Amino acid sequence: MELDGLVDDWDVWSESEDKLVLVYRPDVFDSEQFPAPCLPTIYLTRGKRTRRPGAERLGEDWYVTLSVEPEVTRDAETYGDRAAAVRGAVDLANAFAAGEVDYRSLYQVPREAYLDELDRLTGRA
Repeated sequence: MELDGLVDDWDVWSESEDKLVLVYRPDVFDSEQFPAPCLPTIYLTRGKRTRRPGAERLGEDWYVTLSVEPEVTRDAETYGDRAAAVRGAVDLANAFAAGEVDYRSLYQVPREAYLDELDRLTGRA
């Protein structure tokens, strides 16, 4: 299986030939404890992700992007093929779950209560 080694904190949200979406702890980010849009998400896409309707984004390269909130994302890592990108996504997911990803640096205006809870969940607290 291509997602061997993925820690249990992450779930596959969707998967297609050109995209894989992993989500972190959907049991916590369920709109009751925390707003669902704050669900940490890793996107693996063929071509860069874009929000512009109709934009052609498919290309040869694969991108792995971490989103902590809709407008708060980490710069994408680029890979030459899907297998390498999946390994990169699994490595990023595991590092995030272990508290090794500095998501606080992605914010211009940090939301302390939310980030404190992420710290607790990832063992950084």
